[in-house]
Amino acid sequence: MKIIFIIPNMTGGGTERVISLLSDEYVRMGYEVAIMQFAGYEHAYELNAAVEDFSVARRSGGNPMVMWKRLTVMRKYFKQNPGSRIFAFCVMGAVFSVMTTWGMERHILVAERNSPDSCNVRKLRNWAYRRADKITFQTPDGIAYFPKKIADKAMVIPNPIDASVPERYEGVRRHRVVTAGRLHKQKNHALLLNAFADFSVQYNDYELHIYGEGELERELKNHAEKLGIADKVVWHGFCANVREEIRDARMFVLSSDFEGISNSMLEALAMGLPTISTDCPIGGAKAYIEPGKSGILVPVGDRQALAQAMTRVAMDDELMERLSVNAARIKDKYSVESIARRFLVAADIRGKMQDADATEGKDAI
Repeated sequence: MKIIFIIPNMTGGGTERVISLLSDEYVRMGYEVAIMQFAGYEHAYELNAAVEDFSVARRSGGNPMVMWKRLTVMRKYFKQNPGSRIFAFCVMGAVFSVMTTWGMERHILVAERNSPDSCNVRKLRNWAYRRADKITFQTPDGIAYFPKKIADKAMVIPNPIDASVPERYEGVRRHRVVTAGRLHKQKNHALLLNAFADFSVQYNDYELHIYGEGELERELKNHAEKLGIADKVVWHGFCANVREEIRDARMFVLSSDFEGISNSMLEALAMGLPTISTDCPIGGAKAYIEPGKSGILVPVGDRQALAQAMTRVAMDDELMERLSVNAARIKDKYSVESIARRFLVAADIRGKMQDADATEGKDAI
């Protein structure tokens, strides 16, 4: 039995991090594992040496020859690996998997990793999803976007939390607001910069540390300068040891307009970082955060509410400690092993996991 993950490339995003964790766990369980990149060659996370990791094509940029090569190589590989399970962890991965296995008997599992409403090829996506064997979603809200034929084959599987996440920091926290994620429109770092500018009027000894890289870096840096906070914002780019860098910060903030489930937010919670997040669709943040107990939720795009939440955490040591202690409790609930077993159930893999404790159906998180 071989498990084949399908992904554009293995750059430093949340989906790629989940794949690296699951692939390592499946090797440990005794499965053959492959990661097929269909649009690049990059790697950001260390993989188990037993994982077959390869690229079938570079980014096409609309080049029909590259697209044809991609589909041809994918189909050849699937023919060479009968009986494998395909785990497509992106929309186009699902589309290409369905196209290149046409006429073959293959089990395709699709893992929806973002807000379904953000997809710009919905008809093509739904065509592929109807032909997949199982679709997993990170929250129940995600299933509600789809017609019955797709929803009937859906299953909720949350993200795993890496056991190597640092333990909760119990010392004096530094006056830092931190965030981690791609510098992309979806993450709405501009909102965070705006709210931090308001917050820093009263708390001018705080710094904002931003971990991540992306196409909006120059634009966001210019925005920080216009707000007059450029000297208070530290841009780290991609950082492999970000968890160690941020564990003693006063607070973590996620300002996204939409998310599946943010891995950076999950790991911040697991580390006991006092966490503030926008209550964005498809409900990933509210599935993990109990407002006022394990974190703080604010409306999407609300600059004033975000600045006020940051002020609450900065001024109230008792609130900060309560959020930290309660948030860290999620670490044991979403272990890599338990989430990996749920995917095996979704993919209808038995054999080596007859004692699996995962439950089928639309599990609540």
